[in-house]
Amino acid sequence: MTIEDTRTSEAGAATGSRHAGAAAPGRRTVLPALSSGARHPTRPEVRRNLASIGRDDVLRVLGAAAAGIATTSWLFTQIVAFDGALPFVLISYVLFLGYFVVLISFDDNRVTIIDRVANVIIHSLAVVLILALIVVVVFTVIRGSEALFHFNFWTQDLSTAGPLDPLTTGGMLHAAIGTLIMIAFALTFSIPLGLLCAVFLSEFPGKFSRLVRTVVEAMTALPSIICGLFIYATYVLMFGLDRSGFAASLAITIMILPIIIRSADVVLRLVPGTLKEASLGLGAGQWRTIWNVVLPTSRSGLMTAIILGTARGIGETSPVLLTAGYTTYINMNPFTGPMVSLPFATFTLVKSPEPSQIARGFGAAAVLMVLVFLLFLIARLIGGRGPGQLSRRARRRVAAASIRDAQRYTQRSAVGNPSAGGTASHGGGHSPESLQQTGSGHK
Repeated sequence: MTIEDTRTSEAGAATGSRHAGAAAPGRRTVLPALSSGARHPTRPEVRRNLASIGRDDVLRVLGAAAAGIATTSWLFTQIVAFDGALPFVLISYVLFLGYFVVLISFDDNRVTIIDRVANVIIHSLAVVLILALIVVVVFTVIRGSEALFHFNFWTQDLSTAGPLDPLTTGGMLHAAIGTLIMIAFALTFSIPLGLLCAVFLSEFPGKFSRLVRTVVEAMTALPSIICGLFIYATYVLMFGLDRSGFAASLAITIMILPIIIRSADVVLRLVPGTLKEASLGLGAGQWRTIWNVVLPTSRSGLMTAIILGTARGIGETSPVLLTAGYTTYINMNPFTGPMVSLPFATFTLVKSPEPSQIARGFGAAAVLMVLVFLLFLIARLIGGRGPGQLSRRARRRVAAASIRDAQRYTQRSAVGNPSAGGTASHGGGHSPESLQQTGSGHK
């Protein structure tokens, strides 16, 4: 607070010196004195809602939607001879936007109107995407439900089932095993290569890294059939090896490698430079900084990059068609013999005119969706925590390291000062038990 300083004016009046005029009353800012028990009042943190969507906005949206649907229904039944669901939805949406603009123009200015309309359009697109995903999942599950509810579908292959056999015979176990083997080999090759290349692009800039980045960006749009043809021409024709699951995994590796590199490069560039500078300032080398600072900080984003690559490779059909062939048997050896995947099995079965084969094909597609969901869930459990958030295992490891450090410091102090050994071990320092409780208590 600001107060008036009267001490200088009183001193000048008492002495009566000729310099008293220079000591005129002034103003200065001082901190308020707090008693020993007084504390600043703490206000609870309240999260602000930046969306600013109120009851009036909801009513306007509902009213505009009802007016748009009613107007479109009147147009379709009385004036325009349109028919079909798609024209009805499009015209209703356009009229909805028009009515919404009219309603908000009564109270808001031009800038607010543009903001509200853009907000409505973005939310509409999000709803359309979610509905499309739900429709795809529900349609696939419904079409394949006839095969999914048979236990043999999950435990048998198609070696004993013909096109005319009922759904109680045969299953998709061979395709599920083939998919897992192919994607496992592909990820084994692509994850270390992709992460190393991403680290090189982000941490070692130069002309060669720019060239590599250009090649990676060009390979991102490479058609999948080109990858299959390349492996078929080299692995099968040039080297004379059989078509197998390993050859298909090589083709899938070429497909997902640029996706992992590009996504991981973007994530690694988002790591704050202050963290790297702090690590280098403490004496750590560049590779130790990358291993202990950069990669752990961007762990969640790196797992997202791996997920994107997995989603691209696990659903491909043409590379498997060219490099692995087709079989109805379970083949556990990826280096010899043909091997089939779930996407290729779906592509083959849905072309059949038999309803049982079509049901098996849609069932294989449903199994593929379940498999992808499980892989994504496992990846999120492994690397889903953000920077600074430790898992239970990491917290236990930190607590154990703290206990070892405390014991080492206690032993050193006891050796340096034997008379104070008891004080060092029982004094004001923290005991290993208290450190363990503190380390286990941090979330």
